[in-house]
Amino acid sequence: MTIPMTTTDPKDLKLIVTGGARGIGGATVRLLAAAGARVMIADVLDEDGKALAAETGALYRHLDVTSEGQWQAAVAEAEQAFGGLNALFNNAGILGYGTVTTTAAADFRRVIDVNLTGAFLGIHAAAPAIARAGGGAIVNTSSTAGLMGYGGIAAYVSSKWGLRGLTKAAALDLAPQKIRVVSVHPGPIRTPMTTGFSDETTAAQPIPRFGEPEEVARLVRFLLCEASYSTGSEFIVDGGAVTGQVLQMPEG
Repeated sequence: MTIPMTTTDPKDLKLIVTGGARGIGGATVRLLAAAGARVMIADVLDEDGKALAAETGALYRHLDVTSEGQWQAAVAEAEQAFGGLNALFNNAGILGYGTVTTTAAADFRRVIDVNLTGAFLGIHAAAPAIARAGGGAIVNTSSTAGLMGYGGIAAYVSSKWGLRGLTKAAALDLAPQKIRVVSVHPGPIRTPMTTGFSDETTAAQPIPRFGEPEEVARLVRFLLCEASYSTGSEFIVDGGAVTGQVLQMPEG
């Protein structure tokens, strides 16, 4: 049994968006809800999440992605509220600063627990429901830090490379159930996570600016609805950051 060559109208999506209260998750909720999708915002930022739910008509649920029990409850609620579940956007993540020698073991484990184990628990809980719905798609938010190294954020880089591997394993495991699994790799995006980063961060990119959350959201919509021949694949939205640097050549 193979994944069918079909597309999904956004209004037919029934999905959970983790880290959905703001940033890339919030932009994706707004975009998909406006197109008629049935969306559950899952986050620990209750005030922001409830406000966005009121704005968009989405459903909000408090979800700590490191809790297997909370994941099972969220999936059950989504199935009941929407009449099924056919998509998951594993977007929740945290950033921890520190090198391999300055990061405490507990802090390293916390980043891995949220960014990698949290995504695994989401797939583990949601995949059976998506299979019951006849198939669908899962999008995992990795990062350009899952494609190259960055100094000073050892735990984050490790988690995002791990999520890249999890995506490929899940794509192979879930293909017989008509479930596609892909990863997105944002570069510098203007979100609360990048607050405090200078515009100089992007100066050497081919597109020398921060991206907007809506630019990632449009890619996620495509991956959920249109990318019917893609699974296990990596999609980069980074202003060309991993392509290389634009050098300012000396005059003369």
